Amino acid sequence: MRKGFTLVEIMIVVAIIALLAAIAIPNLLRARLSAQESAAAAALHTVAAAEIQYRATNPGYAALATLGSENPPYIDTTLAGGSKQGYTFTVVADNTNGTFAARAVHAAAQGHSFYIDEDGILCRSTAGGTAAAAHEGTNACPASYAEMQ
Repeated sequence: MRKGFTLVEIMIVVAIIALLAAIAIPNLLRARLSAQESAAAAALHTVAAAEIQYRATNPGYAALATLGSENPPYIDTTLAGGSKQGYTFTVVADNTNGTFAARAVHAAAQGHSFYIDEDGILCRSTAGGTAAAAHEGTNACPASYAEMQ
């Protein structure tokens, strides 16, 4: 008797593995996107806290690069560079009105965008990948954004 697997048996095993991969890969990609969104939200909280600390000892709010170049730095250099975990971060400081607005937009426009200002209210876009307009001047989230719970 010959020992070994027939071609049909091998093809069935390959088909089962392909089916399992087709089910698992989208779930893994969703989990990765969710992790990136959580990291972006946490980074915006870090930026907001750094801006408040910076303003406590300086005459206004700072740009993102300034927060990372102070001695000691208020934020890590990766975040100060404007890109982290697949998101692009921007800060608009309006020292005339005493406000700032920080945004995180997914680089591939796949995930949600996030927004936070001097009020510390974190907002998430209701439509994925859209960037918030300039600071709204209110205690609410910008249009097309909703407050995160």
